[in-house]
Amino acid sequence: MPLKPGKPVGLLNVNKENPKFSVSRHLPSADLQPFIEHYWIVRWDLRGQEPHLQETLPHPSVHLVFERDHSRIVGVFKGRFSVLLQEQGAVFGIKFRPGAFYPFLGKPVSTLTGRTVPFQEIFGMSSQTLEQQLFSQKTAEQMISLAESFIRERLPEPDPNIDFIHNLVQSMISDRSIVKVDDIVRRFPIHTRQIQQLFRQYVGVSPKWLIQRYRLHEAVETMADGDIPDWSRLAVDLGYYDQAHFIKDFKSIVGKSPEAYTRLLSEQQPGEDR
Repeated sequence: MPLKPGKPVGLLNVNKENPKFSVSRHLPSADLQPFIEHYWIVRWDLRGQEPHLQETLPHPSVHLVFERDHSRIVGVFKGRFSVLLQEQGAVFGIKFRPGAFYPFLGKPVSTLTGRTVPFQEIFGMSSQTLEQQLFSQKTAEQMISLAESFIRERLPEPDPNIDFIHNLVQSMISDRSIVKVDDIVRRFPIHTRQIQQLFRQYVGVSPKWLIQRYRLHEAVETMADGDIPDWSRLAVDLGYYDQAHFIKDFKSIVGKSPEAYTRLLSEQQPGEDR
């Protein structure tokens, strides 16, 4: 079923007046929700147009991405993730909950961090038949049904660490007072070293990185909505020592300073959220 309400978070440089491509998100069936956050489908038709460089500020999730002749597993990228869209195409993706791909992988998810790995290397089989089946379907529901059959055939045993990590992550998202790992340790029955080891094994990035990434998502979305944050206050909310360190990190990840990114957004015409 379509995922709503809400909009994709983490998309950068999107011109809402120019529907160069479409994005839809869909919830998994109930039995797969412990592992899968949602499915996403991107379609584009740029024939006769300039290619479009789409950039995202990645979430701490592993994605299984199906594309003709290029299906792959995408680990967590610490910087922005870029893909050049050209001509015509479609991609079907499975976004796993943070930590939930570990039972399928069977080794630390940190081995995937910053990497894109061919489908066959992880699943030991060619993706060609599944690609053909997926992209011959007429509806998103039919595509999801095929993907879920594939996942169900490979379902691992229940792992209580996945739910525990999910609770940690939800706290990081919803509680803005959490700006460092010590804040998590005070709320949950876990030591600092344990949470660091757990995140390295299951999520692929450190809990500190994850906290700052979610706060950075908030900053980008605030700017996209037309609000200019108080940079000094925002730096404090993100757990930075001062505004200069925040601006440096923002520029290194987004590719522009906060002021430059705000100007870029202001040059784009307002429109409907996709």
